[in-house]
Order: sequence, then C-alpha cells, then structure tokens
Amino acid sequence: MVKHQPLQVYERQLCLSCLTGIYGCRWKRYQRSHDDTTKWELLWSLILLFTFCLLLFWCYFWLEAHNDYNEFNWLLYNRSGAWSDSTVPILATTAAGFTYIAFLMVLALCHVAVGQQLNLHWLHKIAVIVALLTTVAGLIAVNQVWGQEWDVVPISLQATGPFLHIGALAAVTALSWVVAGQVARAEKTRVQVVVLLLYFGVLLGLYLVPLSITSPCIMERSELKPRPDVIGHQGAPMLAPENTLMSFQRALQMNVTGLEADVTISVDGVPFLMRDSTLRRTTDVEKVFPDRHAEDASFFNWTDLRQLNAGQWFLEDDPFWTVHTLSEGEKREMANQSVCSLEQLLALAAPRNRTVVFRLRRPPAGHPCHHSWINDTLETVRSARVPLSLVMWTPDEDRDQVRRMAPELLQTSLRKQSPQALHQQGVSRLLLRYNLASTQDVREFSQSNVSLALHTVNEPWLYSVLWCSGVPAVSSDAPHVLKKLLGPVWLLRPAEYCLIWVSADLVSFAVVIGIFIFQKFRMSGMRSYNPEQIMLKAAGRRSSQDVNIMKEKLIFSGPPQ
Repeated sequence: MVKHQPLQVYERQLCLSCLTGIYGCRWKRYQRSHDDTTKWELLWSLILLFTFCLLLFWCYFWLEAHNDYNEFNWLLYNRSGAWSDSTVPILATTAAGFTYIAFLMVLALCHVAVGQQLNLHWLHKIAVIVALLTTVAGLIAVNQVWGQEWDVVPISLQATGPFLHIGALAAVTALSWVVAGQVARAEKTRVQVVVLLLYFGVLLGLYLVPLSITSPCIMERSELKPRPDVIGHQGAPMLAPENTLMSFQRALQMNVTGLEADVTISVDGVPFLMRDSTLRRTTDVEKVFPDRHAEDASFFNWTDLRQLNAGQWFLEDDPFWTVHTLSEGEKREMANQSVCSLEQLLALAAPRNRTVVFRLRRPPAGHPCHHSWINDTLETVRSARVPLSLVMWTPDEDRDQVRRMAPELLQTSLRKQSPQALHQQGVSRLLLRYNLASTQDVREFSQSNVSLALHTVNEPWLYSVLWCSGVPAVSSDAPHVLKKLLGPVWLLRPAEYCLIWVSADLVSFAVVIGIFIFQKFRMSGMRSYNPEQIMLKAAGRRSSQDVNIMKEKLIFSGPPQ
C-alpha cells in the first residue's frame, strides 16, 4: 500500500502574509502554521474579545452621553477649579483604542477563516492589556464621579434598541462564514457540536431579543401627544454666554415657552443670575478684582457685579465650538455682556408671556441674607411688576409662607415625590432630571394634573423618546436644535416593527443555512481532489507566467505491495 502526502504548490500570498505578519509578526511562509491554537493563545484571544466588548460598551456610553457633556465638564470644574473640555481627550483615546482593538479582532477572525493558528505578538498583548486596564479604570472613575449618568444607557436603548438589534443580527449572521468553516474543518465531532450549540444559541437569543425591547416610540401615530414645550436653560448657552440677557434673547428667538436660570443673592440683597459659586469661569473677576477672584459670588455687591464683563470668556473659551458661526456684530454685542439680575430676566420674559423658572442658591453662612434669602427673592419677584402666574417658584423652604404671600406663583418642586405628596404641599409643577421619570411616572403625573418638565435635554434622540413618552415640557441648553424637529426622530407602529423584526430574522436564518451548506460543500469538494491533479492543474495554469513556483515532490512511504 502506498501512502501519499498531499502535493502542495507554494506561491507568494501577500494577503496571508499581511494577516499573519501584522497579527503575530510571522511574515515568512515557514513561520505560518495550520496547527491548532494553543491553550495559552486561546486565552489571549478570549482576553482580546472581552476587551473589544468592553470598549464597545464604553464607546456607546460616551456617544449617548453627548447630551450631558456640558454637565460633565461643569462637574469636573467644581471639583478641580479649572475649566476645560475634558470630553475631548476621553473621546480621542476611546476612538483610538477601540479602532485598534477592533482591527485586531478582524485580524483574528481572518486567521480563523483561513485556518491559520492564532499567535498574537507580545507587543499587541501589552497594548491589549493597557487598553483593558485603561477602560476598567475609566468605568470605575465614571461610577465614582458621575454615577447618575449610567441611567443614560437604558434610556438610550429605548431610542437605539431596534437598530442595535438589526446591527448585531447582521454581524452575527456574517460571522456564520467563519463558524461554518471551523465546523467543516474540525475533525472531532465533539468540537463541531460545541461550536454549533454556542453559535446557534447566540443566534436564537438575537432572534428573540425584540421580545424584551420596549420603546415609547413603538406606538400608533394617533396616540402621539403634542410636542413637549422647550424651556431655555440659562437661555441659549450654546449660542451666547449663559445667564446673560443676550442668551435669553437668543432663546426667545427660538420661540421657547419659558426661561430657566440659576439665581444667587448679592451681599446687598439683589438676586442675580450665576450658576457657579464663584465668578472666575464666566466673568473677568480676576482682572477687575484680582484679590477676590476665589471669593463666593454672593459676597459681591451689585455695584461691583455690574463692573464685570460676562461675555468675553465665551469668545475666548468657545465652550460649545460655536463662536465661528457668529457674525462680527454678534461678537461685539457678546463682548459687552454683563451680569444679569433676576429683575432684568423677569422684565424680559413678561412682555412675551413666557414663564420663568429659577433655581435659588442659599448664600453661605455669614452672608447678610443667609436667613432672609427667601423673603428677599420673593420681594424682588413681587416688585418686578410681572404676572406672578408666569413665575415657577422652586425653593422648598418656607413654601407655605410663600403661598400665603403670593398665591399666584406656580409652586414647583425639584424633588421627585408622589402626586399625593405634591398636592398636599400645593405643588402643581415638577422639574426633574430626565433620568428620574419613567414612562409610568409620566403617565401618573399627567393623570394627577401635575405638570412635569425634565432637564437637561439637548439631543434629538432623547427629546424624541420623551416626546413619545408624553412628557409635556423639557429644559434644554440647545433650544435651537430641538426646535428644528418636526416630529420624533423615528416612530413605528407595533405592526410595522413586528414585520421588520420577523423579516430580519427570516433573512438571517436563510443566509446562515445557505452559508453552512456552501461551506460544507466547499470543504468536502476540496478534500475529494487527488493531490496529483491539483499539482498538474496548477502547473498547467501557471506555466506561461513568470512567477516563482516551488513544487514539492510526492513522497511515497510504506512497504511496496
């Protein structure tokens, strides 16, 4: 009996050389191997896969957190005392790390597809560990500094869930080419069964995922509520310096239904608009009063505050990358903005019949108005000669006294409470962060005649989800963006979504079965060829080309018959 070792034809294979060279620095033909991947390299492949999934989640989180970038920067400013756009380096490193890890994942899948042994180079292994540790450190840091932002993930899934499902289904369906090849090449039945069970288990899970997808945007169009009113938070701070008259004027140009501001009280009892506890970020206090730049803003009197420029910082820092869109006249007007008082804001809103909601910060201990801050602010509101029915009063302190003195005020709470508790306090309005009110909460408050407004909503996808949920009003830093929406970003009837879901599953299943059948036929066909025929056909095809082809001799082994 004569045993044959297959005759092989070696050619220059640029694509395969690049795959094995970039992934494992195996550039030569004799360095490549079709042997099974070692357990150690298999462990590194699992680490690479875990790092890829973690970075994928990290990227998704920061993409959806775009709504709150300004909040994040302001949070870090309060901790460090220095203002900077901290999201830029985070996004840059995240994009670079994810691109690199995704590239390695593609190379690994290509190795599996062509039957090459996985052998990740040690430099790549170090980079994978660095990416993994950096991402884990970032997750821990966000959890400690900005833990409430995790709520954006389940909320964003209401807007992106159906599309993520289609994308994941397409990716896993395409992966069937690699899986089918592995099953066809595997010599052990046990390996084939394990691979098939894992793959089709994941595929079946994806087919059934829509059963758990809930989105308010999957509804009948006739059930869609009117679009939520938009309240300009600090005016239009992306177009003009926050809490200035110019900012509120720009917001009114966007036809907002209300204005929201942050209020503190000066040392001589004048309520003025200022979000920070100090004046360093949004004024030129370091230039005008260099010895008092770190002092609490409430310890300045109104005369001193009027000397400060509250607009030049916006032109210099360009916090929202919008200065280039301004005309020269707008820049000159912006450079002359000063600190705005609550009375000026009320006077601006009243002729246009716009509501005003403000958050009042209590002056620190030792301030002349530390105990009279509620009465001082209420007196300013009452003396402003504006309809009190346009003012949303938010402080909880002495609310009963305020109701007696000014019953026309719109009593508004900043704390989530039951509708019954709100009615007992005489509160008819509720202003909450968008993550604190579920669709069920919105329905309960609506049925209890409690008007709900959510802040801070800047992204169209979030505004659309809240619109479909029936939220009556939102507070926004970007009224110019939200006002452009004529309807939710997407809206599907349940029947339409069911049709899309079932169709995608059927197409995916048909493609997967087709790929498995093709791969089985392809692999069995390759195994049925006689080695000598492969050699002769290849030689005949290439005889006229000027290429370097090295042919191995057919080796006969075993005793002659």
